[in-house]
Amino acid sequence: MPDTTIGPMETASSDANALDALVRSIRACRVCRDNPRYGQPLAHEPRPILQISKTARICIVGQAPGTRVNKSGRPFDDPSGVRLRQWLGIDETTFYDSSKVAIIGMGFCFPGLRPDGSDLPPRRECAEIWRAALFAQMRNVKLLVIIGGYAQRWHLGQKSAQQGVNQTVQQWRDVYDAGSSIRRIPLPHPSWHNNKWLERNTWFDTDLLPVLRADVRRLLR
Repeated sequence: MPDTTIGPMETASSDANALDALVRSIRACRVCRDNPRYGQPLAHEPRPILQISKTARICIVGQAPGTRVNKSGRPFDDPSGVRLRQWLGIDETTFYDSSKVAIIGMGFCFPGLRPDGSDLPPRRECAEIWRAALFAQMRNVKLLVIIGGYAQRWHLGQKSAQQGVNQTVQQWRDVYDAGSSIRRIPLPHPSWHNNKWLERNTWFDTDLLPVLRADVRRLLR
């Protein structure tokens, strides 16, 4: 009888094919536009944006693309991304190397704007349909960088939802130390809207960022 044992190379190839198929399905998704589960349909054409690979050891989870990112198609391709890269201590080339860094928003498409010009919340359909399947494919991730309230509620649970971003980030050490195989660090959004918060909370720069940067350096070696 022929040997039908699946070897490690075949398994790796199969896993990569599964992830590629999943990403293609996400990029083709139009649920929020054509068959929304919540509220009004997306008011513009969907453009799902994410960065992912099987080998990435760092995963940045955030909110959803803004107007500039929707136009360029690259996550955090805006002033917030410049600040985030400074926080992480990495350059643009490393940041956009999907073999090293995955970037997955709670919503993959730009959700649109409120009347006051601020972004609407991420579409709820994205996380419900795709998130579990994506993270099941990312078995090499060792560090989750969790940005903002929507991502923190999903990844850190009910306690984070109740206490809000400010308190969650203040308690970053408890979140970080609670990790075992995967470390987790909650961050505020790197937007200019948080400039005054950063000025008031100098511990963020002196205590949290050195730990974050050390982990990033270790995982990129």
